[in-house]
Amino acid sequence: MRVKSLILVPAALALVLAARVGVAQIEGSGGGVAPVDSSSDYEVSGVAVDVAAKDADSARLGGWRIAQRKAWAQLSRRLGAGGGAVGDSTLDSIVTGIVVENEQIGPTRYVAKLGVLFDRDRASAILGISNYVLRSPPMVVIPLVWSGGVATGFEQRTLWQEAWARYRTGGSAIDYIRPSGSGPDPLLLNFGQTQRPGRGWWRTILDQYGGSDVLVPTVKLYRQWPGGPVIGVFQARQGPDNRVLSQFTLRVGSVGAIPALLDAGVKRLDETYQGALRAGYLRSDPGLSYVPPSEVPAVDDEVGESVVTDAPVAAAAPTIAISVQFDTPGVGAVTAGEGAMRAVPGVSSATTSSLALGGISVMSVGYAGDPAAFKAALEARGWQVFGSGTTLRIRRAPRLLPPDLAPDNATAG
Repeated sequence: MRVKSLILVPAALALVLAARVGVAQIEGSGGGVAPVDSSSDYEVSGVAVDVAAKDADSARLGGWRIAQRKAWAQLSRRLGAGGGAVGDSTLDSIVTGIVVENEQIGPTRYVAKLGVLFDRDRASAILGISNYVLRSPPMVVIPLVWSGGVATGFEQRTLWQEAWARYRTGGSAIDYIRPSGSGPDPLLLNFGQTQRPGRGWWRTILDQYGGSDVLVPTVKLYRQWPGGPVIGVFQARQGPDNRVLSQFTLRVGSVGAIPALLDAGVKRLDETYQGALRAGYLRSDPGLSYVPPSEVPAVDDEVGESVVTDAPVAAAAPTIAISVQFDTPGVGAVTAGEGAMRAVPGVSSATTSSLALGGISVMSVGYAGDPAAFKAALEARGWQVFGSGTTLRIRRAPRLLPPDLAPDNATAG
């Protein structure tokens, strides 16, 4: 009896502790950090202005005007359009935001370094160029930071997660899916999960976020002494096997400059992932899209015996619910998307269940058949389809570009 009690008591304690740890991981996450901007706007950063005027407000407004003109000239030259000027009223209609990187405001003077965001469609129309962007399959991002010998993902709010949340990914060739760190994220996306190569569990997690693969950008912070220099070792990791694509080191002179260090690291890692995509190294793992065939029992009428076959059964297939994520820049895209789904044979209903104008909405589709057949039908109609099972992400297939506008010949931004 004593031996039995020694075995059962630790097991019960382990269950209680595990439950408490699970609750702590959810409640102690700090609410997470939502991405700041995922739009596809053109961005020109580091525009320096120095303006004097009769008062501070006039100087600041004048500085923003000058920043718009300078940024447009840089963007025009970068896209091969010659750097021609346009009127201030036109710039006001295509500028979607001013990013204040650093500013000093005096009574009659404004000195700042600014970033300017331009609407991609309108700017491309004025410049007379294609707004085509090469995009990867959707990738779920798990930013891991090592500090003091401890790896932290979404278990709590970190400066590394904040750096990825404020980075503007719209102009990148990588289709990032950036979780906010709330809800079940701390339990599903953590350091322990990145060390598990099992494709089955990874497929289940990625389906929850609509991703095709996973990216694990990692940074290890080494503080030389309290308040002193900080060294960051960055690694670009990818896939269930946690494969290292690249590694580099950055350094700042004080602890207060850590946010700037991490911002620079995010930009370098994004460039690394884009280079890997162009070189063909950033490919989705085939094991993540594999769906095991289901064995369907069928009855042979002649012999009256039950046999197992992989062939489809000639019977009316039940209607299943499929979640389809699609881009909705405007109201017209919602109507067009629902109409396109209803035109697919076998679809009985298509209704937008989660609307996000200017972002990604979710449509609930009723389909009588196998989800793989539905995916094939969408691809046959010119859609790019990512994901598997009953969670899919669709996007219109990119148009082919003339040779002079192909991504390999484009000027680097």
